[in-house]
Amino acid sequence: MTGTRYCAHTRDETPPEEWQLLEEHLENVARLAADFAARFGAREWGRLAGLWHDLGKYSDAFQAYLRAGGDGDYHRLELEEPTGGMASRIDHTSAGAQHAAESVAVIGHLLAYPIAGHHAGLLDAIAPGACLDARLKKRVEPWERGLEELPHVAPPDLPVFLQEALTRRAADPKATAFAFAFFVRMLFSCLVDADYLDTEAFMDPERSRRRPVWPADILARMEVALDGFVAQLPDDGSPVASRRRQVREACLFAAPSPPGLFSLTVPTGGGKTLSSLAFALRHARTHGLDGIVYVIPFTSIIEQNAEVFRKVFEPLVASGVPDPVLEHHSALGVGKETLANRLAAENWDAPLIVTTSVQFYESLFANRTSRCRKLHNLARSVIILDEAQKLPVDFLEPCLLALRELAANYGSTVVLCTATQPAVTRRDDFLIGLEGVREIVPDPPALYTALKRVEVVDLGVQADEELAGRLKGHEQVLCIVNTRRHARELFERLGNRTGTFHLSAAMCPEHRSAVLDRIRGALEGGKPCRVISTQLVEAGVDVDFPVVYRSLAGLDSIAQAAGRCNRNGRLERGTTFVFRSEHERSEAFLRDTTNATVEILGGEGSEPLYEDLLSLEAVEHYFRLYYWDQQNRWDSKKILSDLKLVDSRELPFQFAYRSIASRFRLIETHGETVIVPWGERGETLVAELRDAWGVPDRSVLRALQRYSVQVPARIYRNHLGSSIELVHDRYPVLSGLKFFYDERLGLVLDREDFGSEAFMT
Repeated sequence: MTGTRYCAHTRDETPPEEWQLLEEHLENVARLAADFAARFGAREWGRLAGLWHDLGKYSDAFQAYLRAGGDGDYHRLELEEPTGGMASRIDHTSAGAQHAAESVAVIGHLLAYPIAGHHAGLLDAIAPGACLDARLKKRVEPWERGLEELPHVAPPDLPVFLQEALTRRAADPKATAFAFAFFVRMLFSCLVDADYLDTEAFMDPERSRRRPVWPADILARMEVALDGFVAQLPDDGSPVASRRRQVREACLFAAPSPPGLFSLTVPTGGGKTLSSLAFALRHARTHGLDGIVYVIPFTSIIEQNAEVFRKVFEPLVASGVPDPVLEHHSALGVGKETLANRLAAENWDAPLIVTTSVQFYESLFANRTSRCRKLHNLARSVIILDEAQKLPVDFLEPCLLALRELAANYGSTVVLCTATQPAVTRRDDFLIGLEGVREIVPDPPALYTALKRVEVVDLGVQADEELAGRLKGHEQVLCIVNTRRHARELFERLGNRTGTFHLSAAMCPEHRSAVLDRIRGALEGGKPCRVISTQLVEAGVDVDFPVVYRSLAGLDSIAQAAGRCNRNGRLERGTTFVFRSEHERSEAFLRDTTNATVEILGGEGSEPLYEDLLSLEAVEHYFRLYYWDQQNRWDSKKILSDLKLVDSRELPFQFAYRSIASRFRLIETHGETVIVPWGERGETLVAELRDAWGVPDRSVLRALQRYSVQVPARIYRNHLGSSIELVHDRYPVLSGLKFFYDERLGLVLDREDFGSEAFMT
């Protein structure tokens, strides 16, 4: 021992003798990171990452920095090098990265990435400015005396699955490089979360104590609560209710199967939400898995499913257990956020996560600490991909590789849950597909036939005038179109008829919810109800119309639309009409999916290829056309090209994490968000926003997301400073509500085309 007192963190107004010792911090982080990494067989890797991550803090320069009043909590800033230099801040991450690369031949670079990036984020191997190569060559302040405080740890062996991946390198270099890069990302997650948690425990012990603590048997308790909830559901003795019971029984029967890849093919209305949850709870409990992640493509379904889950687990919460349901998305209202679930959202430390596809997939390819921190909690979990057919074709290969890694090497179970399976299993003409996917329902075709409640009819081309005439002839009808502009124009053609409604994302979410309540009331009361909507009503919105019209789109979207028709089986058969609109030009962004659907329909003047357009055979054919025949798009953003293993001792793993994160965007944002003071609650929230001093209260900002609308950037710029006011020079608020917000149509800044892909809902 040197006799020098090395410290890791300071606290405001505390003497140096109360600062956190560096040795203690390193041991704490090593222990936590080791526990996290043990879930995927990498305990010693996590321990070494924790022991070495802050070696640079042993330098005299860093210790002097702390004594001079430097910021004792580096976690407030993720960007360590925003302008290429660190100003008064001291680089303490490069030393550990260099030590890892030098101490453990070749594979030490796998530790260097997470250590170098544990504040700034995972770096590119080689790039102008900040990169791993530059960090490994950088001259750092002397720190080696700190080694006297650290225990000796033997270099770890490669996990078995990475050793096996190396044997396949020649045959499948992309998959091998991906396996190593994914391992680094998961190790990074373990380190970052461990570092945050230990730093928080010292810097803000009260916040640390507020993190939820779950009973050891939480999943068993949740299963009991679910069983009790299902037992109390009304049973009308209908065939639909009987089939829902069969789906649940199939899920429970399959639950003891070994972890891995599953599919759950259940037609809309077949009760797959609660049945898939029953499978996940029983499966997790049987195999000692740690939690459940429910991934959903649409916010509207997230909110609906989360509310159902909360009703299921109300008895648990009433008994004093923290709410086990964590929603992690961008549209939470003010009543749903607490400090406990906000803290759990940082690292997904909750038994049941309900999140978006965007949050899930983009986090798997992110580089920032805030996005990656939660990833280690995907290991040994049940991941349910609801509406699994929404896998994006431009990211198909990297997404399938990530799912394969989670199931094969991280102890996770992945369930592809949908009415329209996307045909992503491996075969000779689809080599990137998933292998070993097991179907939970014993006979999906028989289930589809038993639950078939809708006939699909192809109407061909329909001009708006002709279409409006058809819609007027129905007392209750839903018409779904592809763009906001088309919805608006078609709605206006119907005129002010009683019981006519419009739904689109030009309306703020709170407004849409209010309109949906009126629609459901009209349907249940047998009153006239004609609805013109964009696709936001398609998935997860529980409405039941005798007739549905759907503008030509992907076959999966048509199936979703048909799921709003005769949903509860009150008719012997409902009818869903598919039509080609006169707005084909403005819907060019749908060309790939519509072309595949047209081929299934048989083309103009031809007989359809299938008698039943929504049969499982037709759906598989559609996805063959959409996925399999577009090989040039499976990795159109070149994600996998930026992951390479090279024969070099200096930089053997050349992974471009930062570049990949910048390109991996499932939804390209082409617009700006405007806050709308709609209704009394909206007006009150905007008033609170205006009255706020400094940064507005977080709960107000979160609640205002229910009162916001996204508009094209060009229209936003045209109205900024006139009808759109920047409150506090930051928050765009609609200032002319009565002129620019229509109670029927929503935001109408002008009549310009909202028909681009970003504004199709």
